[in-house]
Amino acid sequence: MASRRSAAALEQSSARKPSFAPDRSRLLVATRSVHKLRELRELLGPLRAELVSLDDAGIPGDAIEDGETFESNAAKKARFFAALSGLPTLADDSGLEVEALGGGPGVRTRRYAGENATDEENNVKLLRELAGLPPERRAARYRCALALALPEAAGPRGGIPVRSTQGTLGGRIATAPKGSGGFGYDPIFEPAAEPPGGRTLGEWTAEAKNRISHRGKAARRMHRILAGLRF
Repeated sequence: MASRRSAAALEQSSARKPSFAPDRSRLLVATRSVHKLRELRELLGPLRAELVSLDDAGIPGDAIEDGETFESNAAKKARFFAALSGLPTLADDSGLEVEALGGGPGVRTRRYAGENATDEENNVKLLRELAGLPPERRAARYRCALALALPEAAGPRGGIPVRSTQGTLGGRIATAPKGSGGFGYDPIFEPAAEPPGGRTLGEWTAEAKNRISHRGKAARRMHRILAGLRF
């Protein structure tokens, strides 16, 4: 009887899955933009993990960003590169929504003036679209969605769960670019804290911008998730 109990215990023990601690030493950031990587490193604050870009990790390819919302595109990117690399992956999708354009350019923010448009070309097109509108009709907001995909948590069919956070920053579009700081639409975006004709984000210091920015708000919420997961 004792030998049968010992054999059963051994069988149950061997059937258990081995426990392991997932690697938290590196966090892949699904971007090739040095600006965005640097900003996320600053915004996420101190972490145990090293944040690396797609180019740093030698990851080729691009995710298909065909979602209709920032949240869906961030999740698509995070899942795609987590599956491709085997690394925990943080993805960002962010952009500008202008009331006079019905929420545009929205998910096409980066490609507003064309697939390979520069920041300056996008800014020029937006200013042209809003030419002649008074401040009260130039309302806009920046939006950011961050998504974290953990490949070790993939389900039996390969689906990778995602943890998400969001942040927004309201304001208006200026009548002309001002300042050389930031990137994207920062030189023509006046945060709501400024009066019409006041400073654009391109004139704010990086530290002041980070305290109020859409990405800063999303990143601070994501930091709590990452810290809880021991990154």
